[in-house]
Amino acid sequence: MEDKGKNMDLRRMLVTGSTGFLGSRIVREYGKCFQVSGPGHSEMDLCDEASVKAYVDRVRPEVVIHCGAVSDTGWCQEHPEESRRINVDGTGYLARACAEIGAKLIFCSSDQIYFGSRGMEAHREDEVVSPAGEYGRQKLEAEKRCMELCPDSVCLRLCWMYDRERLSEREHGNFLTAFLEALSKKQEMVYPVYDYRGITDVNLVVEKLCQTFYLPGGVYNFGSENEYNTYETVRRLLEGLGYSTEKLKKNETAFAGNPRNIRIHMGKAEKFGIEFPKTLEQLLSANERLL
Repeated sequence: MEDKGKNMDLRRMLVTGSTGFLGSRIVREYGKCFQVSGPGHSEMDLCDEASVKAYVDRVRPEVVIHCGAVSDTGWCQEHPEESRRINVDGTGYLARACAEIGAKLIFCSSDQIYFGSRGMEAHREDEVVSPAGEYGRQKLEAEKRCMELCPDSVCLRLCWMYDRERLSEREHGNFLTAFLEALSKKQEMVYPVYDYRGITDVNLVVEKLCQTFYLPGGVYNFGSENEYNTYETVRRLLEGLGYSTEKLKKNETAFAGNPRNIRIHMGKAEKFGIEFPKTLEQLLSANERLL
């Protein structure tokens, strides 16, 4: 990781949402080889275009990784105007500021953009989408702002991410921590059978981010492909780790009327040498850390 950074002429990095799940890990890793700025709200207010422009002009980053967002999908659904100010307007302000100084913008988008699409195939970036949820709609609009205001932007549609490690007490649980806790306490596990999505190791996302800095502007799926529904993923994981599936139960209610398929196809990024192991493959390859 450090050697890759030294081979670049990029030195100054700005990370928004630097205390969040993904942002904190980016700061920790890329701080080894970049001058990283991770402004708090008082230093750069994403809802205030003047504040965004002033901070970017002062720091003069060469690459900006925009993780800052309201990511609680339920809250976005209930508070569309407030969340839109950050998720859409704030992204637009940042994109314009990046364009003005020639900074490379890496925007952390979401596979939730595909929620609402029909069909059971893994989704590609060029298909027509119509997100069912407010969060997905906001991310799609933010992508459009990036491409209009800063055409060299790279928009990464990220999957559901996990990590065993927690970097702060404020950090919520994730797929892996919830799974391991239920396993250790011999608790019942309930997962949906009508939900299909990629589940990705956040450490791989962080590691491979440096490969996006020189990508042509555009939208890219970025994470692990997964051919199984969430229940089947967990069932195969338990069996692969040598555990009984007795405590594993099916949730056959969620998305029963219209199965949710937000699985991604990684073909576009793979043409540039960016590859992720499939969800189950990565979870099982890390079994020494899981047990």
